[in-house]
Amino acid sequence: MDRVIEKKTWNTKRLLTIAGITGIVLLIAGSIYFTSGKSKLDVNTERLTVSEIKKGPFQEFIPVNGVVMPLTTIYLDASDGGRVEEKYVEDGAHLKKGDPILRLSNTDLELSLATQETNVYGQQIQMQISHNAAQQNTISKLQNMADVENTFRDAERVYKLDKNLYDKKAIGLQEYQQAVNTYQYQLQKRKLTRQILTQDTSLVKQQEGQSHEQIAQMKSALNMMRKKVSDLTVRAPIDGQLTSFDAEIGQTKTKGEHLGQIDVLSGFKVRVSVEEHYISRVFTGLKGDFQFADKTYHLVIKKVFTQVVNGQFQVDMAFVGPTPTGIRKGQTLQVRLALSDETTALLLPKGGFYQQTGGNWIFKVSEDGTKAYKVDIQINRQSPDYYELMSGLKEGDKVITSSYETYGEIQELVLKK
Repeated sequence: MDRVIEKKTWNTKRLLTIAGITGIVLLIAGSIYFTSGKSKLDVNTERLTVSEIKKGPFQEFIPVNGVVMPLTTIYLDASDGGRVEEKYVEDGAHLKKGDPILRLSNTDLELSLATQETNVYGQQIQMQISHNAAQQNTISKLQNMADVENTFRDAERVYKLDKNLYDKKAIGLQEYQQAVNTYQYQLQKRKLTRQILTQDTSLVKQQEGQSHEQIAQMKSALNMMRKKVSDLTVRAPIDGQLTSFDAEIGQTKTKGEHLGQIDVLSGFKVRVSVEEHYISRVFTGLKGDFQFADKTYHLVIKKVFTQVVNGQFQVDMAFVGPTPTGIRKGQTLQVRLALSDETTALLLPKGGFYQQTGGNWIFKVSEDGTKAYKVDIQINRQSPDYYELMSGLKEGDKVITSSYETYGEIQELVLKK
């Protein structure tokens, strides 16, 4: 007799199937939870830097290096090339205006001077000879004029006498006409002689003027040549200290070659190098300061050199107020160059967080200090110590400013002591 076998509801196959489906559901749910929800990370507070947002004075400035330089520097260059024959001083010497520094020799230049002097002296002698000849010529013409005047007066006397006799019918027409002709000839000759004398006098004056002008030009050229030879002895153009002096006896210096410089020690300036991307924001009148011997000294930009070399440009800054005692030429100073006026702003201390966030967000600590979560922020200008905070936080908020390098995509930090 057949027996009805009851079918089992929870057999092994069904249990395994249900377990597999449940596992998949849990896996999907966990994945959704961890990807859509806030991922958390436990962090020890001893490894963090927590800073407070404060309101205070803010001034945008950049740290730059400056080198102390003399207020005035005059460069010494060889006006003409030559061989160094004598050195009168050494580098670092303190000089008075006109003190000799070194002497160069230049045979070609000295020979040119001798030739120029000979030409001038020869031209002066030639001018004197020409002047004497002109005087003799003028004297001859004056003598000729005197003879012509004398002959004219005789002809005039005879003409007047014969005219009177002719009017009285004492002489004939032929004799009278001869007196008239002689008189008119001598009158015309006197007029021509006077004209020649006048032209000669004018010509002589013109020639003398040209000769004097030519001599003056030659003397001017001679004086310039003498000065060039004189400049072979290099002298201090002003009171100061000789620096960067590079010359040795027997050395040949070319025209225009740098020999050294004179530093006027009446004051100092600071030459500062600035990164080129600040060039549009740096101009005369900007201020800066530096620390020296535990005191703060102030500077102001007086000149901007716009030429960019190796990614930097330079500015000259003058001291505002007293110059530090004991400061030396060539000394390097750490200068804070202000790019803006001082204002009141929310201050976010600088830290390693910026490398990962770019200043777009930051971890803000909760009021109870147990966790920190992301908030979006906006920063504007910066100084070496602070960012100027524009939005996202308020005064008194606390934030984590240390590096976020190991946090990855973490959304929330659980702070543990």
